[in-house]
Amino acid sequence: MMRVLNETVPRSTRRERIGWYAYDWAGQPFITSVMTVLGTVFLTQLASSAVGCESDCDSVRVGVLGSAVPIGSLWAYTTSASVLITVVALPLIGAVADRSFHKRRMLGGFAFAGSALIFAFVFIGAGSGNYLLSAGLILGANVCYGCSQVVYDSFLPQLAGPDERDKISSTGWAYGYLSGAIFLAINLVSINAAGPLGISELTAVQYGLAATGLWWAGFTWFTLVRLEDRPPVIDTTVSLVRSLGTTLAEMRRYPKTLLFLAAFLLYSDGISTVLAMVGTYGDQELGLEASALVLAILLVQFVNFGGALGMRRIADRIGAYRTVMGGLVGWCGVVIAAYFLPEGNVLAFLGLGVLLGCVMGGTQALSRSLFSQLIPAGREAAYFGVYQIADRGTSWIGPLMFGLVVQLTGNMRWGVIGLVAFFAVGLALFALVPMRRAIEEVGNTPPQRI
Repeated sequence: MMRVLNETVPRSTRRERIGWYAYDWAGQPFITSVMTVLGTVFLTQLASSAVGCESDCDSVRVGVLGSAVPIGSLWAYTTSASVLITVVALPLIGAVADRSFHKRRMLGGFAFAGSALIFAFVFIGAGSGNYLLSAGLILGANVCYGCSQVVYDSFLPQLAGPDERDKISSTGWAYGYLSGAIFLAINLVSINAAGPLGISELTAVQYGLAATGLWWAGFTWFTLVRLEDRPPVIDTTVSLVRSLGTTLAEMRRYPKTLLFLAAFLLYSDGISTVLAMVGTYGDQELGLEASALVLAILLVQFVNFGGALGMRRIADRIGAYRTVMGGLVGWCGVVIAAYFLPEGNVLAFLGLGVLLGCVMGGTQALSRSLFSQLIPAGREAAYFGVYQIADRGTSWIGPLMFGLVVQLTGNMRWGVIGLVAFFAVGLALFALVPMRRAIEEVGNTPPQRI
């Protein structure tokens, strides 16, 4: 077992905590604008331009590394490749971060690299057809974002004691969603104003992508000048290879932590699948206009801000563990309600978006703070690397299940109702985790209210 050098955690200042919140504010527009809305539009249009296709181009094939790939699959393959690379890199990144005396530099390095890759879209003309370079930029930026999140999350146990982490994690998450909503709204206004400004909508998308890089880099700098490096609390003379092996060995010794991760893997995959498929469901099954879908995405982002803060207040009263359980019950209700949504009813769809926003941000934020209690001292980044793998690396399972159910039944609503299993089973496993004993098992002090 790796030796702990110092078990005391310096108390953080308000300045440092604001700096930590700022990275959620800095990075969330990359997910909301680039990875959810603008990136897929720009990449698909570039590929269509490259082969001279003007409409119904999804089945048209383009060359990618010697293979012919349908344009409609290009975005999925790009994001899948980035997730695979991230999953391979995360354990190594986490082990290095835990041993580093300069963790801020690691955070800044990944963030600035990712933001530079996205800003590079300013040089890729909307009519250039350079889809391979664009795919490479998005892939690299997504890898950098995932690696930066591991380092960023690992600061949480250093900034707050057991009784403060729910508040700090939820606050950061809430401001991240607010940032994503504001930036996406700015981008949509810019796209709608493209005609009067004398530019094409795709050019407005291009500049929106590049502006995301500036936003990410600028607020990352705000974060870095406020965070403080702390010396590692593990023996850094132990080799990196041995450090990686220690992480795996330790996790086998903490079955309750593994049970938490198993539960999180399931319901996190359910959340990811809902977000990935909500647009398709609204378009193909409910017959809604694109404007309604975009409005719903914006609404969810804004409601997430209030939802994360609201669930934090509930956690102050009844504890994060019970609050997350209630959130998962709420998720089951959201998915079941989606099954019964009437076709063409925009207000019902937006209402569902409000319900989704109420439970999504808080569930994710409180899960992060709960997991931070289940990490042995000095192993924060390594364990959060595994946490990110559970969150991002398995996000293909839900969409695969959804696709198979729709293929077998020919009904997208049955695919939606199948997602209840992810939340119900995740809730059942989560309920089996004895949180207080699990926290004590790894050598940490439980908060007064769990």
